[in-house]
Order: sequence, then structure tokens, then C-alpha cells
Amino acid sequence: MLKELLARRVVVLLGKGGVGKSSLSAALALAASRRGAHTLVMECDSRAPIASLYGIEPVFEPTEAVGFNLMVLDGRHTLEEYLRIVVPGRLLLKAVFSSRLYQFFVQAAPGLRELMALGKIYYETERKPGDDRRWDLIIVDAPASGQALSWLKMPTAARATFGDSIVGKEANNITGMLTDRERCAIVQVTTADSLAVSETIETFDDLDKLELTPAAIFFNRYVKLSFSEDDADALAKRRVAREQKKAIEHLGEIARAELRRNSESAAALAQVQHKAGDIVIEIPEHRGLFGTTLVDALADDLNAVPARSRSRRAAVKR
Repeated sequence: MLKELLARRVVVLLGKGGVGKSSLSAALALAASRRGAHTLVMECDSRAPIASLYGIEPVFEPTEAVGFNLMVLDGRHTLEEYLRIVVPGRLLLKAVFSSRLYQFFVQAAPGLRELMALGKIYYETERKPGDDRRWDLIIVDAPASGQALSWLKMPTAARATFGDSIVGKEANNITGMLTDRERCAIVQVTTADSLAVSETIETFDDLDKLELTPAAIFFNRYVKLSFSEDDADALAKRRVAREQKKAIEHLGEIARAELRRNSESAAALAQVQHKAGDIVIEIPEHRGLFGTTLVDALADDLNAVPARSRSRRAAVKR
């Protein structure tokens, strides 16, 4: 499945806040770079968590991280970049930026900024072979699910509103990119948390209505165990010296707690699979790993994802 995802030009990751979306965005970029792909990560959070992770100053131009390039995707900056192209002369451009009308327009039209941010993604995919900044893969660390849905709906709304104008044509190009299953993949990220699962299922339906059915769902922090309930029972029944009894009881409590967490993860996974089928990829929990060490481990997990059969590939296109 990873090979299929990395064959796209754009992969957009979205999910509830706190599910590990940014870490997985960086991990996917690292996994792609290990396969030789020239990769760009665009993060939409102005706090720039991925840039912070790698100790990079958040900037609006591609900056080299460890194995991939990174930039912050900002609608206002992209709008100004667009105006630099269409407005002739530096003095006129400076006058536009400093005018009260421009400041009011930018603050009053957040939808336009979102559209321009998506337009920046489209622009980067259109770079021709031979361009030093042509990317094999662009990974977009999108806003949290609710905001991301509004973000993804914007091109359709703009196309309906502006028709055949410049803005309408730009919106049409963006819609074409997002809905092209060979070119763009939407990936949801969830955990076993009940709110995250509910939001994932609801968002899956909303995306389907927009003809943006996800190509994959990363089920992050899945609790996998190397022991069974029988092992925990055997531990509890084990005969030990009196001074070791409390230690064994404590280990038994830990084992039972982990068994409950594993059961909760399995139940949540079954819910997501019931909705989405076999496009769900389990990403194991890495307790005690943080920062770039965690990203490295997640990249290894992604590179270890097995290929799907033909029947499974067909299921994704349903």
C-alpha cells in the first residue's frame, strides 16, 4: 500500500488534533526519501511542529530537513506571492501591500487565503522535468479534520461562485488535482481514542461526498502485545517466594491493563475497518520514543507495510 501512496504526486494527511498526524507526515516523507523520492512537506499549522521537531526556522520557502524538504504553507503569504507575479513593478506592489484596502481584504476573505494555499500545492505539482524544484512527492500536513474539510470544500465553492474567471479557473485546476486518484491521495490519521474514531468515521463519509474518498487510514498507536491473556493467568498462578509476591502481583496488574488497552485498540480498529474496509494501516505504538527518534521508527513501520493483493486494490477504488 505504501508503494501505491508514494506513486502519487500529492498525499494529504488529515485527522483530529493529537493523533500524531504531523509525526506521520514527517515519517512518510522520510520513508519516501529512503526510496529515493525528492520530497517536500508542506505543513499548514502556523506553529510549524515539524520544523520545530528538526530545529528549523519556519519559512515559506523549501528548507532542507533530514532527508526531505520542508515549508510552512500560509494562505496570506501565498496570496502575496501570487500578487508579485500579476502586479507589475515593485513600487506598485509595495503600495498594494501597505494599503488599508488590501489589509481589510485579506482579513475579510479567509476563504481566499485557503484557496491560495491549495493553489500553491497545485503550482508545485505543475513544475516541469528539469526544474530543480520539481518534487517527486508533496506531503501536506493538513489542518485538523473539521478545518481541513472546509479547506478542501473551498475550490468547489469558488468554482461555483466565480465561474470562468481567473479565480474560478484556478479553483477548477485545484479540484481536478484533488479528485484525481492517480495524482492525489487523501490519508486519514486516527488512534483508538473514541472521539478520534468517531471523527474519522464522520470525516470519511464527508470526504466520500466530496469525491475525495481516502486512499488509506493510518491507525496510529495501535497496541500490540507479545503476550496473551493465558500468559497473564499463568503469571498470576505462578508460585514464588513471599518476598517476590508483591512484585508478581504488580506485574500482573500491568499485564491486565495492557490487555485492556489492546482490547480497546482492537475494538476501535474493527469500527474503522467496518467503515473503510481494508485500506486501514496499523501503526504500532512506540512508547518512550519522541521527536525525530519516533519519526525514524514510524518511517521504518511504513516501509514495512506489506503490499496489497489485486482484490484489495480494487476495493479502494470502489
